[in-house]
Amino acid sequence: MTKAQWLFVSMLLNVLIGYGQQKDTMSWIRVNQLGYVPAASKVAVWCSKSEKEPESFTIIDVLSGKMVLKSGIIRQYGGYGPFKKTARLNFSSLKQPGRYVIVAGGVSSPEFTIAGEVYKGAADFCLRYMRQQRSGFNPYLKDSCHTYDGYTLYGPMPDSTRIDAVGGWHDASDYLQYVPTTANATWHLLAAYRDFPAVFGDHYASNGLAGANGNADVIDEAKWGLDWLVKMNPDKNIFFNQLGDDRDHRGIRLPKLDSFYGRGYERPVYFLSGKPQQQGKKGMNHTTGAASTAGKFSSTFSLGSDLMLRLDSAFAGMLREKSVNAYQYGKDRPGFAQTASVLSPYVYAEENWTDDMELAASELYRKTKNPKFLTEAIMYSREEKLTPWLGKDTAAHYQWYPFINVGHYELAKLQSGKQRKETIAFYKRGIEVVLSKAKQNAFYRGIPFIWCSNNLTTSFAIQCYWYRELSGDNSFVELEQACFDWLFGCNPWGTSMVYGLPRMGDTPMDPHSAFTHLGNFPIDGGLVDGPVYGSIYNNLIGIKLYSPDEYAAFQSDLVVYHDDYGDYSTNEPTMDGTASLIYLLAQKESEGVRKPKAITRGDTTQKKIALVFTGHEFADGGEQIAKTLTATNTKASFFFTGDFYSKYKPLVKRLIKDGHYLGAHSDKHLLYCDWTKRDSLLVTRAQFMKDLDENYAKMRKAGIEVNDAGYFLPPYEWYNDSIVEWTSERGLQLVNYSPGTRSNADYTTPSMKNYVGSSEIFSGIENFEANTNSGLNGFLLLLHIGTEKERTDKFYNKLDALISLLRSRQYEFVRVDELPGINHRSQSF
Repeated sequence: MTKAQWLFVSMLLNVLIGYGQQKDTMSWIRVNQLGYVPAASKVAVWCSKSEKEPESFTIIDVLSGKMVLKSGIIRQYGGYGPFKKTARLNFSSLKQPGRYVIVAGGVSSPEFTIAGEVYKGAADFCLRYMRQQRSGFNPYLKDSCHTYDGYTLYGPMPDSTRIDAVGGWHDASDYLQYVPTTANATWHLLAAYRDFPAVFGDHYASNGLAGANGNADVIDEAKWGLDWLVKMNPDKNIFFNQLGDDRDHRGIRLPKLDSFYGRGYERPVYFLSGKPQQQGKKGMNHTTGAASTAGKFSSTFSLGSDLMLRLDSAFAGMLREKSVNAYQYGKDRPGFAQTASVLSPYVYAEENWTDDMELAASELYRKTKNPKFLTEAIMYSREEKLTPWLGKDTAAHYQWYPFINVGHYELAKLQSGKQRKETIAFYKRGIEVVLSKAKQNAFYRGIPFIWCSNNLTTSFAIQCYWYRELSGDNSFVELEQACFDWLFGCNPWGTSMVYGLPRMGDTPMDPHSAFTHLGNFPIDGGLVDGPVYGSIYNNLIGIKLYSPDEYAAFQSDLVVYHDDYGDYSTNEPTMDGTASLIYLLAQKESEGVRKPKAITRGDTTQKKIALVFTGHEFADGGEQIAKTLTATNTKASFFFTGDFYSKYKPLVKRLIKDGHYLGAHSDKHLLYCDWTKRDSLLVTRAQFMKDLDENYAKMRKAGIEVNDAGYFLPPYEWYNDSIVEWTSERGLQLVNYSPGTRSNADYTTPSMKNYVGSSEIFSGIENFEANTNSGLNGFLLLLHIGTEKERTDKFYNKLDALISLLRSRQYEFVRVDELPGINHRSQSF
């Protein structure tokens, strides 16, 4: 649907339904056209070229034509960009699913939806653009391109040495390919699947053609990126940084017709030398080292080795080895690497690198548990506490990349106590400096309008989400949502910044893309660069608009955006920005449809186990268990009642000192629901909350903060849906043991009908591991820290043998908060 068609349909609907006909053509209401989940912060922006300000607004149900909300919750602002007056219209109280419009001051907004599944399929939709950007075999064109890549420059081998660099993704509407952007994009795709696996479907084969293959499409796409990164690191000490250069820009064409380098269809491959390389016709770039790119290689290989294990164990093993080599390559060559150019001075002018090494070191510590990597990750984290563009008004192109310090998120998940708080605080401070700018305007805009401002916006929204997940602090949800809303229409131009999303919305139709310009092919899911300062636009070389500007009324000296093929500064889609958006959309979809649920097992594709011990009355095994864990260098998780924390203080203190995870198990070990009628509650919500709060109060006295203990294991390991929901209301995640082994029967005594001896428990664990497809992958293996005296056959006497057996079968023991597939959801009380 064209913009003209969309506008006609919108106006027709207004007339037919009889609400909010456009009486004021000087005012507009901007909303997120993709919609809102019921629990989200919801704010529309009214903007006007007149001086009149609305005092209230109403929301109309489109289907019934009835008013569902009238509100005066309006925050007035002054001028912004082309507008004399602006205001924020807060309708967060409306949670009822439906299709609505907002009416204020004689104008109505575009229609929008509130629904739990409003973002369903959006992340998969954007994967279409990634497939279209493939180099080598391109599934969209069903043809191959760039099959002669490439010949080397600046390497230890002679220049023009032939290597196989076929594959990967074209970076944008040009066909250059960079390791920094490819590695960052691949990491985000991998992380999207790791964090939100249920969001993604399986509709395409690994080559990108239609047809399910048993793997989520996002994993197939990430594998495409990994395969190319492996080619760009063909040997332990050989790393390449870039494929192609700005000679690419001498003509617009479809990807197969690429012969601008003087060697037929071959393109140059630039070695990651760590030294300056050509920039333009006369200069050299400002490269100081190789760590920025090497760190990205390492972290992506590390995460890739985890998620590729199920698909190809040999490939996963190779990636793990490469991740270590790449990290060392970066350590040996500290500093940043910029890209090379031949004709023009434009390069990816990255000037930071410790963030990349922080992420790489964090990933390696997570995999190896070698403390040197944790020490180095912390050291690097303190070198770049805030990503430097945060709070700035200007920056060079890709000067501080990636646009988010991913390392802080991965590092904080590995930490506890003061160190964890320190790392989380880095994110908070960065958000605060952006908020200080954002709260000065109605769009809550604190992101600088530099090239790829939409990429910065996406990354910043992710940072807000990660901070919220790590800290439980919801102080910045309105800012987080405002960034997301901006991308989908709550901006001065009232347009989504993603081609074709939403389907009936106002989205880019004429992007700077050869696919659309020459072939009339849609670039579904591509995130365009986004608005730039008027001062930047007016000084760029070679920009002209090919069509009348439909957004002319909304341009200003402050900022411009053009949906025009000729504007390569604001309307060119990028591969790495789209990959980051896929992560953000996956998070939004997961948050929208997610209902609180108990977690009883982690990621079944990874050989990782969480040893879990619970305790209330008895602690006779405490010292022996602690000694065994120390002797075997094993970290475990302990869930105790408030009574236990009060009674066994020295043991609790030791477990904290030894670095184990300590969580809540209720205060008084209440039985929440009937043993035979599980839906029948034995406690009220108030009783549950009071008991849980008292449990955490005693944990605080022991030095355990709530934000470090966001998992709750119910007493008796017995609960129902109401308990799960109440737990979630407290910002906690309910976990329970993984069934199947009967390990939890170690509390039984000989007088009980269900008594199970320790040898039988041991055999049950061993047999389950050997005879089920996923073994004990992702298991929460629950035992008790003590039992009644009547049970003389103590299973904790076999703990050393159990750990030895499972280690011999290649299992890694981790704390429950480190178990893949379990999301941290802690929140301050």
